[in-house]
Amino acid sequence: MMKKSFTLLLFSVSTLAFAQKNKEILKKIDSISQKGWESVAVDLDSLNEPTYVKIDKKFKDTVFIKEKVVVLPHLPEEQIPITPYNFIHNMNTVNNWLFFGQNSLTFNQSSFSNWNAGGNNSIGVIARVNYNLTFKRERHYLENILQMGYGFMSQENQSTRKTEDQLNFSSNYGYELGKFYYLSTGIQFITQFNRGYNYGATPDPVKNDRISKFMAPGYLNLGLGISYNPKENIQIIFRPVNGQFTFVTDPLLQKAGRYGLERDGQSVRSEIGARLNVLYRLKLYKDINFTSQLNLFSNYVSHFERVDISYAGVLNMKFNKYINATVNLDLMYDHDQIKRMQRKQTLGIGMSYNFGAESNK
Repeated sequence: MMKKSFTLLLFSVSTLAFAQKNKEILKKIDSISQKGWESVAVDLDSLNEPTYVKIDKKFKDTVFIKEKVVVLPHLPEEQIPITPYNFIHNMNTVNNWLFFGQNSLTFNQSSFSNWNAGGNNSIGVIARVNYNLTFKRERHYLENILQMGYGFMSQENQSTRKTEDQLNFSSNYGYELGKFYYLSTGIQFITQFNRGYNYGATPDPVKNDRISKFMAPGYLNLGLGISYNPKENIQIIFRPVNGQFTFVTDPLLQKAGRYGLERDGQSVRSEIGARLNVLYRLKLYKDINFTSQLNLFSNYVSHFERVDISYAGVLNMKFNKYINATVNLDLMYDHDQIKRMQRKQTLGIGMSYNFGAESNK
């Protein structure tokens, strides 16, 4: 019994001695760790030897919207794209919008005083806008185009007469099939804003003398086909499946034979056929460009050989950054409306401003 008690006492003393020695070792380890931490720790209450870098300031005309920068440069006429070629092939972003536009104001004026040959004082103004919003993502692109124009002429001893009236909106979707070829589908809507008159037949027209107004006529085209766009200055779209709809919403104008209507009181005429669109721009000289657009439509159901023709040509001659002269020529032939070529031509000098912006998302 005595032996067991002595053994237990000896074990307890040994344990206490070892614990005391181990405690001293732990203190030394903690001290070493603390010194290591203090040697590499950053003083969070101050800047530790800051370095200053000079940043060069370069100012442009910019608009800041929610941390996005939209650059608004003035674009020369020859740099305004007429097809989506450059946008599709030269943009590397995955998700990108492009917006650009053209604004123009054209004037014509004549004045006479004691002029033996005679003549009437007159002034004319035509305003036009052309806006394009295009989206591209991978092999898809969507192009939206809005064109509007309105003009009038005021002549001495005569009522004010309309010389330009256009509302044209189109939206085209393309899916890349191969180099320069795209599956294409789109919609186009064309009409005018205000009433139109035949001033040759009615020099001083009243409301009931109108021959057109908003949505009388109005044209809607829907089609599916192929687009070919090998360069920025040329685009060919062929749609073998195309629906063409003519709207005449004014009861006064719903007469058989007018705008292709087949009977009195008809408000909509539907056609199904093939449509071809060719867009081309030619640079004639340094500051002279000619842009032409040709549209052809043939009805599958009735007289396929009778092709509807619509042509628009614009000759633009730039004098400086904002002043230019333009010659516009519009031709139209539709056997169902009038069996003669329709022609409209304008010439004027005015001001123009072209702009564009890229917005990356």
